[in-house]
Amino acid sequence: MKRIIFMLFAITALASCEIDREPFGSLQSDRINNNPEESIDALLNGTYAQLKAWSDPMHRLGEYAGDNIMIRGSSTDAFYEFISFARTPNNGRLSTFWDSGYKAVAQASNIIKMIPQGKNAALDSKLGECYFIRGMMYFYLVRAFGRPYYQNPETNLGVPIVNGTPDDVINLNLPDRATVKATYEQVIADLKKAEEMISVNRGPIFASKEAAQALLSRVYLYMSGTYENPNPTYAQLAVDYSTKVINGSRYSLLPRADFMKYNTFIPENNRETIFAIKRVASEFSGADHYYGIGGMYANIGGQGWGEMYASAKYISLLNETGRNDWRPEKYKIVDARAAFIEPTYSKNAAGAYTEVFRFIKDDAGNALNYVQAPITRTGGTITCTEGNDSYTLTPVDAAQEVYSIVYKNGKTYTGVIDYLISLNRVYPQFYIVKASREGEDSHLHSPVISRLGEVYLNRAEAYAKLQNYGSALDDLNRIRTRSIVNGGYAALTAANAGSLIDKERQLELAFQAERSFDVFRNGKPLTRLYPGPQNQTADIAATDFRVVYYIPQSAINSYPGKLTQNPTN
Repeated sequence: MKRIIFMLFAITALASCEIDREPFGSLQSDRINNNPEESIDALLNGTYAQLKAWSDPMHRLGEYAGDNIMIRGSSTDAFYEFISFARTPNNGRLSTFWDSGYKAVAQASNIIKMIPQGKNAALDSKLGECYFIRGMMYFYLVRAFGRPYYQNPETNLGVPIVNGTPDDVINLNLPDRATVKATYEQVIADLKKAEEMISVNRGPIFASKEAAQALLSRVYLYMSGTYENPNPTYAQLAVDYSTKVINGSRYSLLPRADFMKYNTFIPENNRETIFAIKRVASEFSGADHYYGIGGMYANIGGQGWGEMYASAKYISLLNETGRNDWRPEKYKIVDARAAFIEPTYSKNAAGAYTEVFRFIKDDAGNALNYVQAPITRTGGTITCTEGNDSYTLTPVDAAQEVYSIVYKNGKTYTGVIDYLISLNRVYPQFYIVKASREGEDSHLHSPVISRLGEVYLNRAEAYAKLQNYGSALDDLNRIRTRSIVNGGYAALTAANAGSLIDKERQLELAFQAERSFDVFRNGKPLTRLYPGPQNQTADIAATDFRVVYYIPQSAINSYPGKLTQNPTN
């Protein structure tokens, strides 16, 4: 039965290619070999098409497991397991991530096997794109299903290395999962082959030499150990590959004003984007505006669920240098990354905003919750009211309207005077629009895989792990001062490098599916002590078994051979 299921899977792996109109056989192979230039574009387009289905669960399992977001409450959707860390092997979204990833691996590998290298440079360049896609898929698969590289990569399991549909699909016995180390070796080999072969840059919605170099900079960074115990060899390689991209002339950082509109640019018109998975409005149905990535983060023009918001932890980081004020007539963005957040200010029946003092308090059961207490101004005195209790506000920074109160439980809470933000259940809606409005089209979004801003941060971290703190500071501040005018860090040392670089990566790469992996690969615990239904007080250690996802049970059931599951405790 397993062989039958796998045969169907192998056939499906070619479903987006033009050659699926006839049974795969010698005639097709002869046709492709005789006319490779005529065949490769259709074959390659089918491979890119797999990335569209893959990119949705890729985003959710990477971003939802971090601390940039909160959800309004529990959900029956399979993605809630990513948030709650209640891991199960029967997760439909996880299955889509696995299946689409391996379909892309199969299709890229089949093209590589069918079309010989060396016929001409243009054909070789497109074969190089296949190597990039395959290497990228293996990397994203191993970082989801394999443990962080610093944790015994020689023995921990990665993912199966199955490069293409086997010649004999009847008598299959595929290998079990390779080690994390062996999987990374496959990733590196493929990406280096892509770097070597791709000679034509077709733009940021296609693989390129620079896209391979940018991803290699991240791969080697993942291998570079922790700040406490770095691996200098891999850190240097991360520096080297970052430098190749940075020193090239093809990409540049957007200026601050344009960066604040990053999400609205199509990838082809964004000179900071190195590789993105292209979506177009014609294939983005009405349902996608609700069920796509952006639809959970915001409701725009009446479209989208808008049930997941920027976390209080992330908002606090944005406001660390100075308050970002989103009120329409007082709009002031201190940190450019705050432009991707849009609170849903509510008006009363008379069409006016209600002024409130918003703060976070300790609630029953040691949980944190928001309070939006209406304020009254009497001369120079400002008071706020919660139920029957009234409090006088003490200025902390009156110019920014930051105040504190001594609450009835004896604790002092600091908050801001703001307008009332509409609630979903009990949580203010801090909408996220970084995954919406591409081309100004509601929730249309082409997920960004690599951009130059990340490459600078990759090099900054790698330099720090090499104890080259001066160079690390230069790269870090290039990103920092782009977002915060005159906000550069004064110094970077062994004592603060890890925390400052980690903070900047969190601010810069939020909502790009990087956060949870960044935390765990450096051996840090994930802490989510902020309002929301997540377990606020239980940190997730980097050594916790839940850091990695279970292999989908559907994949184990259909696999022709042994496919070892991840530990359950």
